[in-house]
Amino acid sequence: MPYNLQSMRKWWSFFRPMAVISCKNVKTGHHGLVAIPYIKNPSLDPQFRVYFSKEWFDALHLSFRNFLSEVFNGTRIPALLKISTEKNTVKYLKDGIKQLNNKLSQLQALLETKEAEILYLQSLAPSDREASILKEINSISDLSSEASSKDDGVSSRVKDFREPVNDSLHIGEKITTTNCGESSSSTGVLDKSTVAKSSSMGGSVGQSPSEHEKSSNVLQMAHTENSIDVLGEEEFPEVKVDFQETFLGHTSRISRCRFSASGMNIASASVDGTVRIWTYDSSTPTSRNATIYCGAEIMSLDWECRSDRLLLIGTADGGIKAWNVDAKRVVCDLSTTTGFPSVLDLKCSPVEPIFVSAAASRWNGFHKLDKAGFASLTVWNMKTWKAMTVLPLGEDPPAITSLCFNHNGKILAASAADGMIHMFDMSAGLQITGWPAHDTAVSSLLFGPDETSIFSLGSDGKIFEWSLQNQGRVLWSRDCTRYCFPDSLKICRHEIALDSNGKRLLVTSGSVRSPIYQVQGHTLGLRTLPHSGAITSVDWHPTLPIFITGSADHSVRVTSII
Repeated sequence: MPYNLQSMRKWWSFFRPMAVISCKNVKTGHHGLVAIPYIKNPSLDPQFRVYFSKEWFDALHLSFRNFLSEVFNGTRIPALLKISTEKNTVKYLKDGIKQLNNKLSQLQALLETKEAEILYLQSLAPSDREASILKEINSISDLSSEASSKDDGVSSRVKDFREPVNDSLHIGEKITTTNCGESSSSTGVLDKSTVAKSSSMGGSVGQSPSEHEKSSNVLQMAHTENSIDVLGEEEFPEVKVDFQETFLGHTSRISRCRFSASGMNIASASVDGTVRIWTYDSSTPTSRNATIYCGAEIMSLDWECRSDRLLLIGTADGGIKAWNVDAKRVVCDLSTTTGFPSVLDLKCSPVEPIFVSAAASRWNGFHKLDKAGFASLTVWNMKTWKAMTVLPLGEDPPAITSLCFNHNGKILAASAADGMIHMFDMSAGLQITGWPAHDTAVSSLLFGPDETSIFSLGSDGKIFEWSLQNQGRVLWSRDCTRYCFPDSLKICRHEIALDSNGKRLLVTSGSVRSPIYQVQGHTLGLRTLPHSGAITSVDWHPTLPIFITGSADHSVRVTSII
């Protein structure tokens, strides 16, 4: 039909608001027109509004991003580019190691300089020494006066636990001391005694003394039998206490004390064969408090790492008990072989339901660890309560004295009576490495905070931090012979505990005070407040700046520090 101008105008007026698309039929070859309506504001149209919303755009953006991610992840990286990237990474790591080695060399040089200064001061004649001390006093007299004036407004009363305990206290009673000096017991009967707050130099902080008094005090301290001429371990300042609580439930010397995995409960053992479970926080329910009678000297304690439900107890007669704190009963009573009757240590895996026992063939006391006989390392299943395997130690191995797992339970570290440290791969059940760490028996060991190092304490009182990346290299060391003297091994096992930050190392001293060494930082260290007897066991809270000390005075003390 012919098209005239008028009809064309009508058709144009109809198609103008639409998009016209010319299409071709493939089968017939004929052409046709398809009209799509044209909308000026599609974002306002109900049919198209959803495609202009922010939610739809975010979904589209995420889908497109995931699409590109899948495409690129499936694309093979060119070998040359991969090699170049790895070379850059290796170069970056080598540069970092070089910088760290330079920094370490500088610090070692500084340490050697300070040690030389200390030796020089120790070699001075008494007259020269006194003159040096007086000169030092004059330089700090103003600071001492200022510090004493500041301390007048601060609580300076701390319970002196060296005094005899009030006879009115009953067995199992707790003594609490806060930072303001107020003490209370569970029955409300406790004498309040105060002592002057100690300064960092060991003197009392009151009114600012004259320079003559200061010099006489320092000189007297310098010539005291238990002091040295320069600031050493015995001159570490005392810890600043936030609160302190003492548990008096035991009737003999404390052999072990341990925080539970959450830190809410505490287990303490004594040589009379009793274990007590208790709490130090008044807000914690006391339903788990209990007394366990084992009938033999307690050699080792360890809580199940995944909960506070189970406590493992190792005794000197080869017994291993599993105590359920909720049911308040022994759920399993195991025994080592007759050839290895003394369970020196127990350690639970932090991941798997297993634990490892270290048993010795003989036991004559901690002061004769090198004569504890041969060792047996057994892995136990905590579901079936049966022995799974015995870790290989070679022929006639010396006794294993301490155990420690890494964070995922794949590596077990074990120290021996001959001074060796052994490392085991728990998945394979094989020893992977080992090295001589001490000239004497190793009393205690534990992994460092980042698990690139391991700490060990020898029965000779020497502490080493060993690199696990460069085997045999010592990263840090201290000699605490002043505290861990050989005779103290007759009453306790020397052990170490690291706080949750990995910066402070607490040591069982065998004396009435224990040193707290600063592993990181420039601070020398601190001292615990004194017990009335030798400190025989220590442990840190798993997350808080709180530590526990057990003593030969039959007490267990929880101390929160500022």
